Order: sequence, then structure tokens, then C-alpha cells
Amino acid sequence: MMAVPSSMKRFGFTRDTPYPRLVEEEIVTPEPGEHDLLIEVVALSINPVDTKRREIVKAETFTVLGYDSVGYVRKVGTAVTDFKVNDRVYYAGTTQRGGSQQEYQLVDARIVAKAPQNLTDEEVAAIPLTALTAYELLFEKFHLIPQKGANEGKELLVINGGGGVGSIMTQLAKWAGMKVYATASPQNFEWLEKNGVDVPLDYHHSLYDQLAEVGGEGVDHVAVLYDIEPYLSEIKKIIQPLGHIGMIVNTKEKIDLNGFKNDSISFHWEYVFTKTDHDKEIATQGAILKKLAQLFEANQLHSHVTTVYSKGITRASLEQAMAAVSKGSQQGKLVVSGGFPKAAH
Repeated sequence: MMAVPSSMKRFGFTRDTPYPRLVEEEIVTPEPGEHDLLIEVVALSINPVDTKRREIVKAETFTVLGYDSVGYVRKVGTAVTDFKVNDRVYYAGTTQRGGSQQEYQLVDARIVAKAPQNLTDEEVAAIPLTALTAYELLFEKFHLIPQKGANEGKELLVINGGGGVGSIMTQLAKWAGMKVYATASPQNFEWLEKNGVDVPLDYHHSLYDQLAEVGGEGVDHVAVLYDIEPYLSEIKKIIQPLGHIGMIVNTKEKIDLNGFKNDSISFHWEYVFTKTDHDKEIATQGAILKKLAQLFEANQLHSHVTTVYSKGITRASLEQAMAAVSKGSQQGKLVVSGGFPKAAH
């Protein structure tokens, strides 16, 4: 069994840390609670939620970001039965505890799954947060059937299909039997098609007109992975009666949804941390990750990592990666890998 050092390194900030800098801190390595795993982090992904929380969190206490990770179990809580020391696992974590930008992370075992065996650390680290978001929106909010080919005849439009969530959502929807439309710039159409999109749409032009050109009469499910306000009038023309609209991003302006009432359109918010924020149905996230691992291992899905910083998880690499993601133009996912540089503890 690998010895766990008595102290560990973590990166984070307080309200007094100049934006966008991170602070390096050495603390005592924690012990797992009864439901916890102590995980040695070897790779992590940077998501827009990291940069957003870095901007808005003004806590006095030290905040550690990081909501995607792959690592190795080093200690196991007394109530944990599904994992053992040295298992390679992946997870999205929670905003209620320190994130993965630390050497050793405590994570509730119920939101963890064993990592897909056929993928590298970098490929795995890109998956959890975006795949959970996509899966929950499609199969929990939209109530589609999470089985291969089970939703034939249904159509999905993904707005912002080339980003992290979009790149896995389109794959899942295609696996589940849907016809998939998605928006991006034309130079990213090849990426959309690689990820299961049947008809790429140029977001610079009318989506309704582009659908009409290919014989589309509207869709019954729209996933909006961007502020919905600029697209609202277009969606009103596209969405079918009794259809579903899902959103994951706050709107900058107030929006009027009254025009959708007579078509009985259902609106859904998806926020991947709702379950762990409120301790509701948290074991479903571990179960989803377990099912996703099986799909990756069966080559039904592929990782959407596009950028890797592979020289280790350091303050410099994290700040560089977060600056890149904050620009808002990241295709797929960005991963920082190589583990934490080892030092005497």
C-alpha cells in the first residue's frame, strides 16, 4: 500500500487574493469520513464553472476549485464497500467541499465511479462534469430513455454544440437514437459531426431558415448551452407543441416565456451540483458515471478532450488553463495532467 504523506499541497484563493491569482498552501492531509474516499489527484479538467466561481466567490475561507478529476484511491471510509485502495476513479465533486486543485481530495464515494479502463488519465478527466450535465438534462429532465436507439423519431437541437457539454450531449443523444442538430461556427462543423451531429447549423444565421432548408419542421427538444435570450424568438418558431427546452446558463436579461404557454412547452434548468448542494439523490451521480464508463469502454462514446497541459498540476499551469477557458471559445475540454510535483513532506 502506498504511504500517504502527512501534509499536502493545494491551490485556492480567499476574498483577499488578487484576481485571477491562486495561492499555494500546505495543509495536513485529511482523513476520510465514513462515506469518503481520499483520492490522489493525477489529472483534472478546467470548466467555465471554475472561472465563474473564481470571479464571484468572496469567502474569507480558502476556496479550492476543480470539478472534474481522475485519481487513485489512497484511503477508504468505513462505510464504503464499492472501492478499494489503488482503484482509479473519476468524479465531478461538489461545490460544498474542496475541489480537485489539491494533491489529495476527500470525495463522497457515492458520487464517484471507477474510471473507464480504455481511456488515458487526460481523456477521463475531461468527462465527469460535462457528461453528468448532459446525461441529467437528456434523461432526467427531458425524460428520454437512456438506452441505445430507444428514442428514434425524436429530434434534439443543441445550441453551442461545440463546447464541453455540447460535445458529449450530442454523442449521448445520437447513441440514444435521436436526430441531432447543433450550432457552431462553420469552421467547427467537422467537430460537431465527429460528435454525432447529423445537421450542423451556423449560429450566425437564422436557425429556423437553416432547418427549413434541410426539410426540418421543428424539433421537440432544445438544449440551450448558452444564454437563451438571443435565441428565444428563433426557438419559439422551432420548438414543437408539447416540446421541452433545457438551459444550463443564467440569462443576463429578464425573459418573457408567456409566448410558449399555449404550446405547453416545458422548461428545465440543469445544474450538476443541485444534488450535492442539497444532499438529494447524490448516489444517482455515481450510478450515472458507472453507466457512462461502460459506454466509453464499449466505444459507444469517446472523450472530448482537445487541449492538454501535461507538465504537472502547478499554480502556473492552473492559472494558464483557467485564463484560456475564461475566453469562452474553448472547443471540447481542457485538461491539466501529470499529477502534483512531488516534494518532501
